[in-house]
Amino acid sequence: MSSFPLFRGLTVLAVLMCSEVGSAADAKDQHVVVICVDGLPAYLLDDPNVPMPAIRGLAKTGVQAKGMIPANPSVTWPNHTSMTTGSWPEKHGVIFNGVLDRPGPGLPVVVNPRKDKAELVFAPTLYDVMHAKGFRTAAINWPCTRNCATLDDNFPDVPDMIDFTTPRLIESLKKSGALTEGTSQEFNKFTTPVRDVVWTKATCNVIREHKPHLTYLHILNVDGTHHKYGPQSSAGYTAVAYADTCVREVVDAINEAGIREKTTIFVVSDHGFINIPKTLQPNVLLRKAGLLTVEGNKATAAKVHAVPEGGIAMVYLTVPESREADRARVVELFKDQEGIAEVLLPDQFKKHGLPQPSEYPPMADIVLSAKDGYGFSGSATGDEFVIKSEGTPGTHGFLSTNERMQATFIANGPGIRRGDRIGVIENIDLAPTIAKMFGVPFDSADGKVIDLR
Repeated sequence: MSSFPLFRGLTVLAVLMCSEVGSAADAKDQHVVVICVDGLPAYLLDDPNVPMPAIRGLAKTGVQAKGMIPANPSVTWPNHTSMTTGSWPEKHGVIFNGVLDRPGPGLPVVVNPRKDKAELVFAPTLYDVMHAKGFRTAAINWPCTRNCATLDDNFPDVPDMIDFTTPRLIESLKKSGALTEGTSQEFNKFTTPVRDVVWTKATCNVIREHKPHLTYLHILNVDGTHHKYGPQSSAGYTAVAYADTCVREVVDAINEAGIREKTTIFVVSDHGFINIPKTLQPNVLLRKAGLLTVEGNKATAAKVHAVPEGGIAMVYLTVPESREADRARVVELFKDQEGIAEVLLPDQFKKHGLPQPSEYPPMADIVLSAKDGYGFSGSATGDEFVIKSEGTPGTHGFLSTNERMQATFIANGPGIRRGDRIGVIENIDLAPTIAKMFGVPFDSADGKVIDLR
């Protein structure tokens, strides 16, 4: 059993116990609201075809980065966690939208999203540190926050989110009519635009009623639309315009709460997006090579199993006795295939901010990286490695060195420079920048403070 979770858990405790108060007491009259528009690429901010007056208005009177480099894998949960911990996945441990379980030798691996924050995140978050100093905190549809004790109001991004939402927030949303007496299952049947409406209303509600010092909101429809129709499609432009109205509503709520002149607003995203006309099916090659067994549409046995994350695939070697031989077979099998940019081995993981599988069992043994225009599928049926993309013409998850993966970053608020553009930053810079605003020490973060004033 790896000591990774225990070690990280002790690190969290140590940071919370040892941080100095600093000037935090003087910052209790300040507020920060972070709005993450999932799947909004930095390049869309300069695309004249997309209407987003609220977001561009904040950029015009604030600071906009050319781009924000995401964590690897450039998918949702790892990047939201990097933005709150100021650390890459090799430190915080989140590499999937859930936790990957290795059931045992010769068995396929599986990603489980039904996990508590304590089982997911092994580095201190900004809201952990701030809550310990007496600041009010809130997170709406934010990943990796289930059963989190350091959020005063919490509507977590998990499959059964209603069941884990803060009771006072549920009651307030029911009273306002934003929620009915329905269950998590009924809520999950709503379309993503409807859920974005509820999450936005929840955020506005919390801001008006409780005025948190630190509030996080994650809205999702842009990501889903870009997956289904591709970025820079008519549907994609419409989805971004819709997200812009959600941002405007949050700004209106800040104004109505009477705290606009004391509030810094960050509009960010977790990753960019790429059109993928072709899809790669690594499990098909593994099945044909005798390394994976499939019954119907389900993998039932696997010496080697590939889990797709958009522009990369995480490959797991499940049988210790044959691991090295299986590794050599996988490298040979994929190195010259169409659409494969790189076959990454553990000695290359650190430069991409990824943990070592020897230290952290959920980490893959091999990472396949796709070329532009190709994405990965987990399907193991059929005979072709390369197929035409059907149903998912857009994706993310590519290595963060790909410029199209760069995310959005806008800052607007008291003391923030007006109408300034800065270069490319990293998303691990967000948390230490906010911590600095509140005068809260956050020494565990690896990011740097962004000069916004």
